[in-house]
Amino acid sequence: MNELDAAGIAEPALRAAYTECRRINAHHGRTFFLATRLLPARARPAAHALYGFARMADELVDNPEPGTDPAVALDKVAGLVDEVYDGSVPADPVLAALADTVRRYDIRRDLVDAFLHSMRMDLTVTEYATYADLGEYIYGSACVIGLQMLPVFGTVVPREEASPSAAALGEAFQLTNFLRDVGEDLDRGRLYLPTEELAAFGVDRAVLLDARRNDRSDPRVRAALAVAVSRTRAVYRRADAGIPLLRPESRPCVRTAITLYEGILDEIEAMDYAVLNRRAVVGNGRRIAVALPALARRALTSRSARPR
Repeated sequence: MNELDAAGIAEPALRAAYTECRRINAHHGRTFFLATRLLPARARPAAHALYGFARMADELVDNPEPGTDPAVALDKVAGLVDEVYDGSVPADPVLAALADTVRRYDIRRDLVDAFLHSMRMDLTVTEYATYADLGEYIYGSACVIGLQMLPVFGTVVPREEASPSAAALGEAFQLTNFLRDVGEDLDRGRLYLPTEELAAFGVDRAVLLDARRNDRSDPRVRAALAVAVSRTRAVYRRADAGIPLLRPESRPCVRTAITLYEGILDEIEAMDYAVLNRRAVVGNGRRIAVALPALARRALTSRSARPR
């Protein structure tokens, strides 16, 4: 069954809005999009809408249109979020889909506001001394995404019991992004690896920039990144612990997302932590090997559930 039909989304403009969010997810969020294929069809449009909104705000900051002010653009989005929570339907398709998802799943306003706050932090904060200092940014940029998705996944326990693991899921993905994208972030003037942690290995921004500019391997950088990878794997274990708390039909999606995203850490280790000039990616072969069995089981389940 079509995802939109399964979700009961019939109005043409709203169907078009969700379709645009699905396109954004498929284009930009390959791993997340693949994992969402394992959700029940009725839940997928909401996942696309939440991803589409996050991507839209992130693009305003990281890739602003020439001549535009990202701060002004974010303020405009915040004003449109006011409309979302006032019951209006914004003209922008991504925000129209977000508005419908917010109402269907009762997504808390503070989670959306926290996300926009972290996007604003990217406009002024260029580095963090400790992981504790980084915590505010990670909560808004990542933990809240896991918390937004939790009502879509559904739980078999009171939602607050599953919330810490849902937040850890977002945190693990974000920490992985920091490790994968450290070179690109440096080009934007940002450093998300805490400077005091790096300093313990004799690494600072200048050392990282030199290694990037000269494509140079540095044992101090490798040692610092190895510790960061280990720290991130521990966060994945906290996220893993929450899978049994989700509705059974959502567990394959989250399990697959964790396996594929943690696979980026495997690739970073296989590259001997040479991430400053190379992007660690999970190859299509591994992606298919991880996701295909679960997709096949989903297809068989869907067919067996159809009326005879």
